Amino acid sequence: MKKQRVPKRVVGRRELVDFPELQLWGVEAKVDTGAYTGAIHCSNMHEEVRPDGRRVLHVQLLDPSHPNFDGRPMQFAAFSRRDIRSSNGEVQERYVIRAVLRLFNEDIETEFSLSDRSDMRYPVLIGRSLLRQRRLVVDVLRRNVSYRETHRAARPR
Repeated sequence: MKKQRVPKRVVGRRELVDFPELQLWGVEAKVDTGAYTGAIHCSNMHEEVRPDGRRVLHVQLLDPSHPNFDGRPMQFAAFSRRDIRSSNGEVQERYVIRAVLRLFNEDIETEFSLSDRSDMRYPVLIGRSLLRQRRLVVDVLRRNVSYRETHRAARPR
């Protein structure tokens, strides 16, 4: 029996996304087919080794200029370090976490590298791995497709 393929869905070059487990809502993300892994802007990153030997990563997501910034530090017990090639071709060792991103009102767990994106226009980057995982294609002439579709469906008629 032939397996049915999930139809492709269109996203724009920018999308408003939510991170429900991180309590972040309506964060503007750039959809970047040149990036493999997604990225989230953060600062004040440091690792702590607990008395029992467990490692915990402490970060602050976003920054004070972002409307969703609340200043609260976050902790991640599940994280890794990986070499990531930046947009300028430089290889950097970065922390990588798994996070749930909400797009088209669907929760998608995927990996995000943590980096200082303060000099970038968008605090979140959505990379190819998530696009491939969910069979998403990018229409560079559109933006906020998911947000519009989700909120149009929720609006009373």
